[in-house]
Amino acid sequence: MASRTFSQGANSCQHQDLCFEPSLHAEEAGYRRPTAQQRAAAAGKAKNGATDMSDSTFPAPLLLPGDDLYTDPRHPPQSLRSWVREKDRNEVTNTRNVIYIAGQPRTAAEVGFVCDWENPIIDRFDDSVNAATPPSHKDVADYLRAFYHGMQLKSLPAKTFLFTSWEDERPKSKRKAESANPGLIGLATSIEKVGIRTRPGPDKIFHQLNLNDLLDAAISVLPDDAYALIMIVNHDIYEDEDDDFCCGRAYGGSRVAVVSTARYNPVLDEEHNVDREHSWPASHCKANMRECCAGDSGPMRSAGNKTRKPNSAGEIDDNLSPPSPLRAAVSKSQDLISSSAVQQVEPTWLSNLWLSRVCQTASHELGHCFGIDHCVYYACVMQGTASLAEDVRQPPYLCPVDLAKLLRATGAKEKERYEAILGFCKEWRETPMFAALGAWVGHRIGDLGAPSKIKD
Repeated sequence: MASRTFSQGANSCQHQDLCFEPSLHAEEAGYRRPTAQQRAAAAGKAKNGATDMSDSTFPAPLLLPGDDLYTDPRHPPQSLRSWVREKDRNEVTNTRNVIYIAGQPRTAAEVGFVCDWENPIIDRFDDSVNAATPPSHKDVADYLRAFYHGMQLKSLPAKTFLFTSWEDERPKSKRKAESANPGLIGLATSIEKVGIRTRPGPDKIFHQLNLNDLLDAAISVLPDDAYALIMIVNHDIYEDEDDDFCCGRAYGGSRVAVVSTARYNPVLDEEHNVDREHSWPASHCKANMRECCAGDSGPMRSAGNKTRKPNSAGEIDDNLSPPSPLRAAVSKSQDLISSSAVQQVEPTWLSNLWLSRVCQTASHELGHCFGIDHCVYYACVMQGTASLAEDVRQPPYLCPVDLAKLLRATGAKEKERYEAILGFCKEWRETPMFAALGAWVGHRIGDLGAPSKIKD
């Protein structure tokens, strides 16, 4: 399946031109991007001091048809000032300053069938269904430790959560109906046992667990010194009966979040119309944006004021010198993909791709625990997402507005945080998203007037 979702060789897209502004359909959707002056003010910067907020570094949201902002173009913006004034926001304190991460719960023998629910229904896919392995919570923790530099990050003990029978008595082995759909299973913690609702997924790909019940279990074990707790589960999850599935959710006021790895399995990319070739950073490829907008032949226009003008042909010129951070990210990603075409069907390569997606969503959900709302100013990891196809098009970095909030919350320094992220990306430099993020971050460090300590 992996070979069908990648375009390889001479026919693959070269991403020659990048677009830093919303698609033509932004105006049709009713989205009006805040002006450069408004964006600078939202980040707590004077307009004349915001030279590090250029569109070639921090592009606009894509606003492709069906995207979250396309369907909700008037989502209220959250500036740094409004974030500070948010009465329900939790402050980081000297006694509440640790981010905890919990991995996949253990499973008691009497409910061993729960382990089978982690896997997609095999007869719907080819043999590559078991090619990749889910990300380890340790690797996700390492990424979050860099992303949330300035915070302590600890793992909860493996014994914290245990899937078990909801009833006190052990279920009979011949009760096949219970094994197929027990309705409730137990999630035992050191505090209590929580009933977790289960159901067959509407699309029949997974048997699912209820997100709200998992969040209740997470709340029950929140340590006293925890600023937030994120649980990483390998099961598919749903929030309400009307939902098909959910990849993650945070109860920001309660300081807990749950992220599911299930739908990020690369074997499901074709099922969810994921275009790996135009995942971030290549999501800003102008040719692909046109194609996604139903072959629209007009120029890519901004719904708000432009900071860069089209050339005589109505196109946005990306021939910047030196190359923009986004162009550097695209080049690094493309170099890696072009040189590793054979590897893209191998288990390690697919597993690392899976990890990069889960890391991005985990950082997003924890952002909500810091009181950060969905972003409408820029392409940003804190954007809302309406689909898995949109999910992979969004960047892993924080825009200037949301970065200002995080730095204020954690007390971290911008350059030191970028150095921590760059260090992680160096360790995972064979993975396209991390390689691209490392290239982007390296340029940002240069923009801040400090040479990078970590070389490629």
